[in-house]
Amino acid sequence: MCDQTFLVNVFGSCDKCFKQRALRPVFKKSQQLNYCSTCAEIMATDGLHENETLASLKSEAESLKGKLEEERAKLHDVELHQVAERVEALGQFVMKTRRTLKGHGNKVLCMDWCKDKRRIVSSSQDGKVIVWDSFTTNKEHAVTMPCTWVMACAYAPSGCAIACGGLDNKCSVYPLTFDKNENMAAKKKSVAMHTNYLSACSFTNSDMQILTASGDGTCALWDVESGQLLQSFHGHGADVLCLDLAPSETGNTFVSGGCDKKAMVWDMRSGQCVQAFETHESDVNSVRYYPSGDAFASGSDDATCRLYDLRADREVAIYSKESIIFGTSSVDFSLSGRLLFAGYNDYTINVWDVLKGSRVSILFGHENRVSTLRVSPDGTAFCSGSWDHTLRVWA
Repeated sequence: MCDQTFLVNVFGSCDKCFKQRALRPVFKKSQQLNYCSTCAEIMATDGLHENETLASLKSEAESLKGKLEEERAKLHDVELHQVAERVEALGQFVMKTRRTLKGHGNKVLCMDWCKDKRRIVSSSQDGKVIVWDSFTTNKEHAVTMPCTWVMACAYAPSGCAIACGGLDNKCSVYPLTFDKNENMAAKKKSVAMHTNYLSACSFTNSDMQILTASGDGTCALWDVESGQLLQSFHGHGADVLCLDLAPSETGNTFVSGGCDKKAMVWDMRSGQCVQAFETHESDVNSVRYYPSGDAFASGSDDATCRLYDLRADREVAIYSKESIIFGTSSVDFSLSGRLLFAGYNDYTINVWDVLKGSRVSILFGHENRVSTLRVSPDGTAFCSGSWDHTLRVWA
């Protein structure tokens, strides 16, 4: 989503030469330092052996990448849609808007369901974060953030707190209470601090830890209570736009996607990237695990959605049509994993048959691009948010 990318230049004293210059974050053994571009280039060439240049190392890395692709290709014996030919085709199904949630004064950028399958939290360019009752369409809580473009929000597993952030570079956690007169802003806790905008956040399996992604090219795991950084994840070459946690209770992995066209799978314990996929031709805007945790889907500005099998370590399906020329902003699976819902910049939501790779439905209703989409925890409905300032609940 290149039209939503913000570049922030930080000026200050370089940690190496101590001159006042534009700084960029550099990581040494997981410790962040702020270097000017000259010192960063010098550091990059430190430790090179004789006759070694950055160019030779880059070409070696490319050749190793090519060998990896060759090894992957050896295991590529059959296409998913060929295996699925024996599977019965999906019958006709009708989904339509059952509720429309109106209240934001600008583009809706993110939303998340509460585990109670009823409440929804949404964030917007207007700087507001709203908690909705999706059954009655009532607003239960509203928070005005100190900045516009609140690009990330998440519900805590207990349903007792929400997290949000955006252009303030922070992730803030707000406890939720039933006291209508209570000032929520007074109980705000700033948990995470990045050096660029916050693009996504998600609680782990407890309210005590939160995972964040940022325009500074990193993801990070934080302790909510103390605000301490528990683990940082470096590997993306540009802004990280999205993340999703593995679905199992003991899951220690998550997947992220970014402006470097990559989707990367990370081990939360070691901070290492364990798998990387680079088949998209533009920014990866959304990633979502398959319900079993053995695969994940991604949506990109290249107008395709793709399915990656983690066990086969490769892409197994592409969901696209020649008539679809607009980027995908958000993807999510049905509870069974048979359907993939994808929101597009042409205001539509396409429903794909995951196994057969065919489109089974197009949903119309939004009057501007669909920016976010999530299936409810019980799988009976899904909610979409749009730049038309509204959210819609479909079933």
